Amino acid sequence: MSSIKIECVGSEGNRLGESPVWDEKESALLYVDITGRKVCRWSSITNQVQTVSVDAPVSSVALRKSGDYIITLGTRFAALKWKEQQVTTIAHVDKDKPNNRFNDGKVDPAGRYFAGTMAEEIRPAVLERHQGSLYTLLSDLSVVKHFDQVDISNGLDWSLDHKIFFYIDSLSYSVDAFDYDLQTGKIGNRRSIYKLEKEESIPDGMCIDTEGKLWVACYDGGRVIRLDPETGKRLQTVKLPVDKTTSCCFGGRDYSEMYVTSASDGMDKEGLSRQPQAGRVFKITGLGVKGVAPYPFAG
Repeated sequence: MSSIKIECVGSEGNRLGESPVWDEKESALLYVDITGRKVCRWSSITNQVQTVSVDAPVSSVALRKSGDYIITLGTRFAALKWKEQQVTTIAHVDKDKPNNRFNDGKVDPAGRYFAGTMAEEIRPAVLERHQGSLYTLLSDLSVVKHFDQVDISNGLDWSLDHKIFFYIDSLSYSVDAFDYDLQTGKIGNRRSIYKLEKEESIPDGMCIDTEGKLWVACYDGGRVIRLDPETGKRLQTVKLPVDKTTSCCFGGRDYSEMYVTSASDGMDKEGLSRQPQAGRVFKITGLGVKGVAPYPFAG
């Protein structure tokens, strides 16, 4: 495994980096800085990072079939026009919970945007529990609510045959699976497929590779782990030079590079001096597997 190489991309750190998504058209990595309130785009060609500042915590970003991007902003689904730096609200959720915000989100193979909410954190991973819900933004711009009582709605992805939806509610320390109906977008029959071990800490963002194995970023665990969803076994651990690893995706020309976001929020001076790369985005090469290209939102 000595061929694995880990390096930082771009020159900027984030307070709470999240939601990495590869934009093939731009040869660029999209991601957000939730508490920094900005959407970022790192060009693999120039190694430069461009940002768009927004007026609320921005927790996920996705490609859009019609061009530009969709984001989750505060408790809103919104459209982002990159060049114009213009944000337009599409739909509002959790209106009765002013303390809530969206967290992670991802588009399913049919072009629906799944994203969940949580209460604002008092400090990292400390918050009022059971305040969140999981939603889907449909292509007609209507919103469906799947369930509530969520602590920290996090990583999501779909099996290669599109029959299983994988989902993480971080404080359950579990990666869960649901039966998935691609025609309707309905989910059911929830079960746990992997419980995190103590040193793995908190499961955060997640993605799938072309062999159908899941990769989970472990917040406070400083690693991404590769899981077999069928056997429930951990197959591989890749450690990073920072503890607060938040999410992961595949990208690059052939989707053989993994990108991992991280956070610096909640770290004191001493912690930051020990981990000066906290909050940076990392590129991992040499994993020997490839990922699946992201789906664009159909609306």
